[in-house]
Amino acid sequence: MRLDNKNIIVTGANRGIGAAIVRELLKHKVGKVYATARKIESLPDFGDKRVVPVALDITNAGQVASAAEKAKDVHVLINNAGIATFTSLIEGTTDAIAADMNTNYHGTLGVIRAFVPVLQKNGAGLIANVASVVSLAPVPGIGGYSASKAALHSATQSLRTELAARNIQVSGIYPGPIDTDMAKDFPMEKTSAESTAAAIVKGLIAGDDYIFPDPMSAEVGQLWRRDPVALEKQLAAPLDKAA
Repeated sequence: MRLDNKNIIVTGANRGIGAAIVRELLKHKVGKVYATARKIESLPDFGDKRVVPVALDITNAGQVASAAEKAKDVHVLINNAGIATFTSLIEGTTDAIAADMNTNYHGTLGVIRAFVPVLQKNGAGLIANVASVVSLAPVPGIGGYSASKAALHSATQSLRTELAARNIQVSGIYPGPIDTDMAKDFPMEKTSAESTAAAIVKGLIAGDDYIFPDPMSAEVGQLWRRDPVALEKQLAAPLDKAA
């Protein structure tokens, strides 16, 4: 999809991949970029008048409706907001598991449902959901997060078919470990948020349904297409070795 003069909303734009996506979009001839965060004051100064700050907690239905009303000229929705409690399905609390699902799946779906009429009214639209490589196969020690992202992956596939008749494209984004606050405690090689954002925007412009924006995720994507069971075993291997 060409981004020239397109108005775009990016959720969770206050840091990490979200902030990097906003900065990458501003390198293009886009129209407005609505940058959302739970607290507007947490948003960085992007130094560009095209950026419109929006307060948005995606689990708050009232704020979601308000954002859709404020950003009613949007053509592209990039769902990046999410949380990670890194909770075991057995040893973690049910509240933590529910928090992952409520934000990453239910919250994102709520935003999509609010913005579909907006995108449809404004012509051909695009929805891009930032999932994760663990959407495709879980890392057992973080089963709550993995399950919430798997649900988002499944919804992305369903919406791709359901919204095609409305001329709305739906893309899934599946990053691996990225050098952000969320992944700072993971002892593995990480890709920069900036290069990840550049690959994401490139994939959106190309019209890719599946975007694997870093070297690790590209390998995961290839294995997932070829042998999903082998991918499951590969992502479980670090846990097996630690046991």
